[in-house]
Amino acid sequence: MAEARLKKGKEKAVKQLHPWVFSGALESIKGKPVNGEVISVTDANGDFLAKGFYNSQSRVAVRLLEWKDVEIDEVWWRSRIANAVKSREGLLHSANTNVCRIAFSEADYLPGLIVDKYADYLSVQIHSSGIERVKAVLLDELEKQLQPKGIYDRSDASARAHEGLDPSSGILSGENPPEYVEVLENGIKYLINISEGQKSGFFCDQRDNRKIVASYSEGKRVLDCFSYSGGFSLNALNAGAAYVVSVDSSALAIETLARNIELNCSDRSKHQSVQADVNKQLRAFRDAGEKFDIVVLDPPKYAPSRSALDKASRAYKDLNRMGMSLLDSGGLLATFSCSGAVDINLFKQILAWAALDAGKEVQFITQFCQPEDHPVRASFPEGEYLKGLLCRIV
Repeated sequence: MAEARLKKGKEKAVKQLHPWVFSGALESIKGKPVNGEVISVTDANGDFLAKGFYNSQSRVAVRLLEWKDVEIDEVWWRSRIANAVKSREGLLHSANTNVCRIAFSEADYLPGLIVDKYADYLSVQIHSSGIERVKAVLLDELEKQLQPKGIYDRSDASARAHEGLDPSSGILSGENPPEYVEVLENGIKYLINISEGQKSGFFCDQRDNRKIVASYSEGKRVLDCFSYSGGFSLNALNAGAAYVVSVDSSALAIETLARNIELNCSDRSKHQSVQADVNKQLRAFRDAGEKFDIVVLDPPKYAPSRSALDKASRAYKDLNRMGMSLLDSGGLLATFSCSGAVDINLFKQILAWAALDAGKEVQFITQFCQPEDHPVRASFPEGEYLKGLLCRIV
């Protein structure tokens, strides 16, 4: 087996079970491993530390899999999938939800693999060369564990380029999913476009947070920004909201939302869709004197890396300042960040700055996080990407 030897003093993170070894920590490579090959990692003295995927093109040179000197074979990989499925048993047997994340990359010791279950179909994203090499075994085990009608490849993210992989999409096994797959989450029906929708087709990481926001929505006017297929909008309507406005810039999102409204709501006069840039639309609402009781801000990732943090912080502050301007005393702002580089303390500080600029005083009354099928390993805090706050305007 090929071997990566670390520079002196660079073994601490590995011993603390962090799954990434950066290229700058490597002293030398013994052998000629190809990208995606499993290699051993040793300290500067040559003592064994761990095993993981090697990739010469990636900033993360080794993605660690195992901290014991055991064989990483087909049985090992199958057990990883089986463990991931078993940990989701509660969700998989839920009567009112048939959407969940089955594999969450490093959190499930499957670095570079995302698997989402949408009713009878699986949507798969492969972001690492190591997972690409064992794809056939993993797909076979997913079929054995879950018996899906079909498994669809959505490995079209830019992250693959960092691993020297080309984008990939299309059916991997079984039936091609229909244009729209009907699923159930929190008792609400959604039509999901697996092949063309954002990410893997749907954002199931907001499942619990949608219910929390909905619990405040009865009789209220709700503004759902970056609404996509209407998760927050539909939960609010289902909870008795008086009126909901959904804003998204994507024509596909607005079209999908319209289908979902038709699927769930008998009184569609309580809902309005607006296809527009959210920041421009917030300013238009402000200039028109519009007010809401609840504003939901669930933007895309503003800070893909720490180098973008300053720019992202300004964008988050401006967005939330505008959202606050549409709320009077007692109004609620449910605001989120899915940028891993923005931790909850920085996010609170950004909101404090936004409130100051908006001439508002806010209270943080609930903190949002990822659901149980998006777990965070204690040794890998980077996996905690989704955070949010429910703020009351004083």
